[in-house]
Formats: sequence, structure tokens, C-alpha cells
Amino acid sequence: MRFLPEPPPSSLHPTRTGLLLVNLGTPDAPTASAVRRYLAEFLSDPRVVEIPRLVWLPILYGLVLTLRPRDAAARYASVWTSEGSPLLAWSRRQAEGLSRELSDRGLGVEVALAMRYGNPSLEAGIAALRENGCERILVLPLYPQYAASTTAAVSDAVGACLARLRNVPEIRYVRDFHADPGYIEAMAVRILDFWRDKGRGRKLVLSFHGLPKRSIALGDPYHQQCLETGRLLAERLGLYAEQVEITFQSRFGAAEWLQPYTEPRLKELAKSGVSDVDVFCPGFVADCIETLEEIAMQGKEAFLLAGGRQLRYIDALNDSPAWIGALADLAERHMQGWTTRSEARQPADAAHAAVLLQRKNDKTPATDR
Repeated sequence: MRFLPEPPPSSLHPTRTGLLLVNLGTPDAPTASAVRRYLAEFLSDPRVVEIPRLVWLPILYGLVLTLRPRDAAARYASVWTSEGSPLLAWSRRQAEGLSRELSDRGLGVEVALAMRYGNPSLEAGIAALRENGCERILVLPLYPQYAASTTAAVSDAVGACLARLRNVPEIRYVRDFHADPGYIEAMAVRILDFWRDKGRGRKLVLSFHGLPKRSIALGDPYHQQCLETGRLLAERLGLYAEQVEITFQSRFGAAEWLQPYTEPRLKELAKSGVSDVDVFCPGFVADCIETLEEIAMQGKEAFLLAGGRQLRYIDALNDSPAWIGALADLAERHMQGWTTRSEARQPADAAHAAVLLQRKNDKTPATDR
């Protein structure tokens, strides 16, 4: 194996701590070719599709990547912004906000953003931190609930990047934060602010990303963590059981996934006489195609056609101050014991510190005693 070249060590750049913020990923453009490249990387990951390679890859390259990119590109185009992909735009703002918040707290932590699939890549994010002298890196996947297809896939990719380095940095991971008080509070603030400004629907639907039931049977704690998140959020909002529902969206393929499925349940609610619903997606900390197109557009249309009067999508956490603060709290807890850059600027050698003190004393004017 050939290792990637490393920058030469320098005493002028003391050891620093880095934070790698990771989200799922997005195509580079809302075009069929860009979507095809993105889906090829995403859906070829054995963590994402747990079907034997000899069976799945011919289906992926012979059918899925032939038929799906054009339709998916149109869906991406419907939510694309002047800043590009909503997921990438919001993730960048989260990284920038987190960097400012940590700096305001006196923590000189280098923050980099990476996507598990697509750009900016994990390799580029780790390289940027290494170039800034980071010998310790906290990897913070933006997945509140743990699943092998998301969080573990990040761990796999980080490990593959590190395997190509000669001088491997110290690594820590945030495994999940589904019950983190700051995360729960940030969501509650988002929802309560929405209700204060726009009123409240008869039902709050909490829509999480789906997962094949087989993944749960194999040991993923995802379903239980989603239920725990929903319970804690409902308690914080002061809701009774009949005022809130947990559903699962974004099902792919023919296998049975976690239920109830979001869109069919929205139709059932409309037909049963629930005329107004609010939908929030706790598993997505940044708005993306799954929230803006699948819920705010498709879900709303399905609900209205089934007889509902109003479906209101509540924005994801995005760069809300409460969420940035919660992210900083989460990162700070996981970096305990690590020296920050501001601390690293202090002399690490006691003798060196004594020399500096002596120089300072030599320049101090004498005074009467």
C-alpha cells in the first residue's frame, strides 16, 4: 500500500484538535448524470444495501442506475437553491455556526465538513484538518439515531481514509445523540416557535427515515432510539399520546420496512377526519430532499387529496441558535481531556515557561519595596 504524503512536523504549529462534521451526501447538481454518480456511490455501499454483491450489483447497474436518476434529478431540481443542494447549504451553515460557537467559548477547534457520499468527501475533510495540524479528530455524524447503514458507514469510510495515512491522528466518534437533552430542547424550541407564530394543528406527526425490518432483527437499535426520541420530544412539548404519531418515510425496494409508513398514514389521518396536521422530521437535522420534497410537497399533496385541509411542514433544525448551541455542547463533552488550540498555544515545556517568565521580569521596571 502506498501511503499519502504527510506535511512535515513543525514546532511552529502546535498540536490541534479538529472536528469533522459529517452528513449523508448529495449530488453535485440536479442532473441525471450527477445523480447517477451519487447513487452509484451511495447504493453500492454494502452497509446501505445488505444484499449479496453478486445479486445486487447487476440490479444496481443494470436497472436502478438506468431508470432512477432522471426521476430523482427532477425531484432534486424542485428543491435546489441558489446555494446548491439544501442539505449541503444547511450543513455548511451548521459547520460555520459550530466553529463560531466553539471559538466564542474559547475553544480553538478546527471544524471541517464532509459528506459520506459525494462532495466534500471524507478524505478531503480529514486532509483539511491534518493540514491545519490536527492530531486529534472528533468525528460527529449528523445522525441522531444510530443505524449501521448511516453511522457505521461513516466509521467504515473514516477507517479507510486513515488506512492510507502514515501518521494516523487520534480519533473519537459520536455514536448517536437520540436522547441528548440539547437536541431534544432544540427540536422543542423549533416546534414551539412554529406553533406560536402559525398556530397548532390537531396532530403532530414525527416522521423518521425508514429502515428495513431486517436491519432491526440483525441488531440495529435504530427503531428503539426513534421511539425514545419521539417520547422525549412529546414529553417536552407536553403532548398526550393521542396528539402525536411516529411514522417512517423514504422506503426503498420491495422489502418490509419500519411502519407505519408516513404517506399512507397521512392519508388515513385525512380520511378519518383529522383535517390539520403538522409534520416534523427529528432524524433530519438539516433540510434536504427527504423533508422538502418528500414531506412538504409529496406528503402535503397526498394528505390534501385524501381530504385533509392543511399539512404544515416544520423546518428542520438547520442553523437555529438552539441547535448550534446543542451541537457545541455535544462536541465539547466528547472532546473532554483533549487540548484545544488556545490551550496548545501555552508553553508545553515547563522550562520554556520559566524562560518566558524570566524575560518578562527582566523587562519589568524596579519599584520601591
